[in-house]
Amino acid sequence: TGNSGPIRDLKEQIRIVAPTNAWVLISGENGTGKELVAHTIHRLSRRSHKPMVEVNCAAIPEELIESELFGHEKGAFTGAGAMKRGKFDLAHEATLFLDEIGDMSLKAQSKTLRILQEQKFERVGGSKTIHVDVRVIAATNKDLEAEIEKGTFREDLYFRLNVIPIRVPPLRERAEDIPELLEEFTREVSLTTNLTS
Repeated sequence: TGNSGPIRDLKEQIRIVAPTNAWVLISGENGTGKELVAHTIHRLSRRSHKPMVEVNCAAIPEELIESELFGHEKGAFTGAGAMKRGKFDLAHEATLFLDEIGDMSLKAQSKTLRILQEQKFERVGGSKTIHVDVRVIAATNKDLEAEIEKGTFREDLYFRLNVIPIRVPPLRERAEDIPELLEEFTREVSLTTNLTS
């Protein structure tokens, strides 16, 4: 929301990149609306007829990353009572949103890089190769170039993801949008109050 210069630039970037299949890396501070940007790109894309598949990279334990991303076959490990499709499989011909990519462990980054390069994988416990056509949108609140310097983020994964970089500006860089944001917030609060009363 807003009509400041930075927001007009952001909307124009979204308008240009959305209809393409280009991969996008969205950066910005917490609370700037990175997820909203990702959803807007997907909604305006040629893949919008399918749902966007979301992965919160910070929330997946390292030992479950393969099962979460690639899926698993029945009996692949204790507790795997049925076959489960992974996020990459579910995002076939759609958009995969890797949120908080900067919080992914190095081991998980390595596994993710492999599938991003090849667009194929095997489920955990399986031997059949599954090919996918996935558009990737990633988001981070971290400075990934600084993380590369520290050795906590893979440079090759960064370059793989950073095809089209989009930076979401913080509110302090677009103060003229505050009245419009307040108006929208007030409208939403009054609507919610009317619905609950």
